[in-house]
Amino acid sequence: MQASEVVKKMEEERTFNIDIEDEGERVDKFLAGKNEEMSRSYLQKLIDRDLVKVNGESVKSSYIIQPGDMIKLIIPPPEEPDIKPVEMDLDIIYEDEDIIIVNKQPGRIVHPVPGNREKTMVNGLLAYTDDLAGIAGVRRPGIVHRLDRDTSGVLVVAKNDQAHRNLVNQFKNRDTKKIYQTVVKGKFPYKVGEIDAPIGRDPEHRTRMAVTEKNSKRAVTLFKVLQYYQDYTYLEVELKTGRTHQIRVHFSHLGHPVVGDKKYDGQTEDVLQVERQLLHAYILGFNHPGTGEWVEFKAELPRDFEDVLVKLENSLNGPDSCPGSF
Repeated sequence: MQASEVVKKMEEERTFNIDIEDEGERVDKFLAGKNEEMSRSYLQKLIDRDLVKVNGESVKSSYIIQPGDMIKLIIPPPEEPDIKPVEMDLDIIYEDEDIIIVNKQPGRIVHPVPGNREKTMVNGLLAYTDDLAGIAGVRRPGIVHRLDRDTSGVLVVAKNDQAHRNLVNQFKNRDTKKIYQTVVKGKFPYKVGEIDAPIGRDPEHRTRMAVTEKNSKRAVTLFKVLQYYQDYTYLEVELKTGRTHQIRVHFSHLGHPVVGDKKYDGQTEDVLQVERQLLHAYILGFNHPGTGEWVEFKAELPRDFEDVLVKLENSLNGPDSCPGSF
């Protein structure tokens, strides 16, 4: 075994000295804030495995930190993925030593879940390359962010841990540009504007999100109309926050659900007969984790989305008053 392989498998130690401003916070929450590439649940598992010591002693996740505490976090080497590499067609837009940019096709889950462990983007990426960041965990090597199964478009994947940390921080700090295209039902009453409405778990349907003041977070969506049709509106949307199902929830709340969205459209029957929600991640921009330069990547619309636009243009509705460019 070469020296580089030995180093790659070594565990990593990080230490944190607690100041007065951190007093009173749970140790798992504190570590999640200091190690943004790791989820709080993953850090809790490390605590349960005695890989977190406070003043040399093992603690529970609920331990309240105090000024003067010295916390040692031991990060084990990435486990060998138990996810099976599966050859599949991947639409690679761009690749270098730090990142891979993929145009995700609709109907494909990003990472393995119970019931689907072989037909995900991660399976395909593991078959495509051996260079994927391990810090995201066994089930999500290299994954920085995700798109819903039926949402298509630009997805960035990290090829090393430095790139992964950098990109995770950019997404968390809202330093990225995320522009989508979608078709919603009805003629949306505003040509350009901003939706600012908090999103949280739907209190009546726990598998859905909703616009609500209870246990919610601020959600901001910018939009502009690309084309009006008699019964539909083609929109470009920019996310300023990243809440779960944000675009789908916001437009459904306003009475203009995304076409094909079975979860947030009370009336799923539609003359367009679309198989999935028409939502496409069109442009993704961020500071390149290797060079620091601002980069943007665009994913062209998939065939099913284009087919709907052609149907609207030529045979179903025809264009209505178009607002033009903004």
